[in-house]
Parts: sequence; C-alpha cells; structure tokens
Amino acid sequence: MSAAARGGTARALAGAALGGALFFLGYAGWGVWPLALVAWAALWWGLEAARARGVAAAALAGFVFGWVAHAGGFGWLWRLVDVFLDGNRPLGAALWLAHSAWFAAAYAAYAALYAALRARGWAVAAAGVAPLLAVEWLWPALFPVRLGDAFVDRTAFVQIADLGGALLVTALALVVNAAVFETLRWAAGARPLPRGTWAAAALAVGAAAAYGTLRIRALEDAVARAPELRAGVVQGNLDVLAKRRDPERMHAAYLQQTRELLADGSVDLVVWPETVYTRGIQGPLPVAGDLIRRDLGVPLLFGAASVRSGPDGRSLTYNSAFLIEADGAIRDGYDKNLLIPLAERLPVGALARWLPHADHFGAAADTPPLTLGPWRMATPICYEAIVAGFVRRMVREARPNLLVMLSNDSWFGDSQEPWLHLNLARLRAIEHRRFVVRAANGGVSAIIDPLGRLAGRTGLLTRENLRGSVRALYADTVYARLGDWPGALATAAVAALLLVRRAG
Repeated sequence: MSAAARGGTARALAGAALGGALFFLGYAGWGVWPLALVAWAALWWGLEAARARGVAAAALAGFVFGWVAHAGGFGWLWRLVDVFLDGNRPLGAALWLAHSAWFAAAYAAYAALYAALRARGWAVAAAGVAPLLAVEWLWPALFPVRLGDAFVDRTAFVQIADLGGALLVTALALVVNAAVFETLRWAAGARPLPRGTWAAAALAVGAAAAYGTLRIRALEDAVARAPELRAGVVQGNLDVLAKRRDPERMHAAYLQQTRELLADGSVDLVVWPETVYTRGIQGPLPVAGDLIRRDLGVPLLFGAASVRSGPDGRSLTYNSAFLIEADGAIRDGYDKNLLIPLAERLPVGALARWLPHADHFGAAADTPPLTLGPWRMATPICYEAIVAGFVRRMVREARPNLLVMLSNDSWFGDSQEPWLHLNLARLRAIEHRRFVVRAANGGVSAIIDPLGRLAGRTGLLTRENLRGSVRALYADTVYARLGDWPGALATAAVAALLLVRRAG
C-alpha cells in the first residue's frame, strides 16, 4: 500500500471514529447536543477519503463510526451484568459485542450507500441525508436510535416531530451537518462558496423554528382550555429484585408511600410503576381491587403481573397495567405487547440457566385504553415507550387523551439509561400532542406536557412522590396519521438516485 493510500485509510478511519464520538456525546444520553450537528460532517470527511478505494472501504469506515458510537453510547448495558446476569461477565461481553456489531452494521450499510451515491455523481447532501433516514427507518434495532432524538431539549425546533416524528428532526440535523461540511470544504479551498447549501440550511432551520413557535402558542392556548386531572406518581425506589424476594413488602411500601402522597393533598389518580404488584391478578375482568388498594380510596393505575388461561388451556402470565376505579373495581387492563428478547421472553428454553432473572411473559396483541370517567389512557409499559411506531399504533387504536407510561429502570442503576428513556417519552408527547405521566420505580418519573417539556420530575434512585396536573387533549397529528413518512420517502429517493447517474 502506498503512503498516499495509507494516509487516505488513516483519514477515513479517523474521521469515522471522530464522528462516532461526536454522535454519542451529542445524543440524548450525554446531551451535548451541538456535537450532533457536526458528527456527520466528521463522518463524511472520513468517507470522502474512503470512497476512492470503493464501497467496502467506506463500509468499514461506517462500521468504525457505529462501533465507537455504540461503545460510548451503550455503556449502560454493562449495568445489567451484575444485577441481571448475576455477574456473568463472559456472557455479558458476548451479548454486548453482538449488539455492538449489529448496531455498527447499520452505519456500515449507510456508508456503503453514501459511497455508491457519490460514485454516481450525487452531491454530499443528496448522498448523506436520504440514506440515513432510510437506515433509521428500516434497520431492525433492539433499541432504536435516531439522530433526531438528540434535540428533544431544543423546544422550538423539535416541534416538527408532530409532522414526521424523530426522522424529520434527523433530516433537519443532517441539513445543518451538510452546511458545516461544505463550509469546511470551502475553507480548505476544495469547493466554491456553498451559497446554495447555506440557503437550504437557513431555510430549513428558519421554517422549523417558525413552525415550533406557532405550535407552542397554539398548544399552550389549547392546554389552558382543556379539562384537568390531578395526578400523583409514587416512586418507591425499592431494590429491583425485591418484588420477587418479598412481594408483600413491596406492596406495603407503595401503600404507605401513597398514604404520604395523599396526606399532602388530594389527587384524582395515583400511578404506580411497572409490576409493583406481582402476585398475579386472575382474569377475566372485572375483578375487585380492594385487596390491592386497601384504604387508599382513590383511583389507582398500577403495573402488575396477571394470569389468564390461553387458547390451549394453559395459564399465561402477562406484564400488565390495571386501573382500580373509585368504587374499587378493576374493569380495564392492558397487557404488554412488545416483550424484550432475553429479558421478558426466551427464544430457547435452554437459555434460562444463563439468564436467571428473565421473565416468561405472554405477549398480547390488542391495545385497549384504560378509562376513568371521560379520561381514556393508553399505557405503554417500559420498553414499548421507546418504539415510536408502536406508541403510534396505541394512539390510533385506543384514541387516548392521556399517555401513562409505567417502567422499572432500576436494572440500570445510576446510568444514562433512565434519562434516555425519559427523553424518548418526551418525544412521544410531542408526536401525539398528549400529556404523559411517567412512573418508574427508581426514576426518572415525570409529568410531560404536549410540547415535550418537563412539567415536573423526580430524581434518579430516590424515594419520591410527584404530583401535578395534566389536561385532556384529542389532537390528531400528521405523525399519528402518516407515521414515519420521511423514512419511506427517503428510501424511495435512495432507490431513484442509485438508478440515475448525475451528469457532470
């Protein structure tokens, strides 16, 4: 290999590694969001050096980008080794490496598409934007990651998520990255003044800001006129395995903490986190809820294990959400649809000996609302809240005016994961213009307004109660109607661009 070739390879890998580091630092967990506006500029800098040696070299650079992003962004997965795998580090390392390889492969595919489009004469903006939207939309991921997630705190700009979800925010961020990249090329004397790119970026950013400003005003007016419900969230911060070792103690602790909540003032609804009550509620509904609620005398929405007979007569256990109404009856329930592989379902029974704390839940297929008077509540449980398409399906089917999300992120301890989970819940609020009540055993519990802003939240790994008001909204957003249309549009654009060679 010549010195020039070695230099090109080093530049490609350095640019990719730098881009991956900027990506994970700019993403929603670390939260240094300006870095996400230059991460792809760094990657493209590397890919421009790699593509001269073909698609395979570009794919390698993309893999390095993805692997570095995973190494810095998914460190929280290691928290599962001690508490979930009982300290089995070889198994934890194998699972982490497998996940990192799959995650990085998505960006290898992206880089290959970028190189192929550049080889056909398309500009960096055309080659760089559409393939990422297509990959973010199509790539099967256990934990979906979208560049647009990084900007949840940029309130005026992220409001476009009600039009096209996080993918539309990704597109906006990529346009800014393209302007940065072309400016650097111009400064290096590699191209003329990029007036067109600057104009496109300024137009996109200005349009997003204008739309966000208008939506903020309209939603604030709608919220002020909407019916109100006073909600209380109980965050017990009990040991993550306590519900198995001593379910009575966990139940008693949540009852006592709820009494403390009510002593500070009445609420219309109390919310407990995921699977607080694990002794199993026998279906079918309705059933009495007095043994669970005891003396509380207030409607209670809570997570529980439930047991029913399946079509073949065997008993199945579900991860469920139930509502005890004012009269003490449980009439409504929701069973979790999306189960986490290796945590809530095992594809091979023999894996159970390696995963001692895995649950064995059944997966439901329907998404009914829980109703309290005029209130219709959709209740995504834990992992379901991070899958935008699934929450969209819940909203389309249940037609709720409030989202209540139950979770138990205590498995991950004092890591980034609970904050990531919270920020993705904030995006769901924007996408569907609903208030969100989020209850998590160890935090972060929160009340989120339809603009994605935190109306109140708890700390992490704290024993706290949270109270606040939510409002009933019935908005039907473009995202709810059309879903991730930017991904479908980008996929079609990539296919078309691959078929056409740009003249000149």
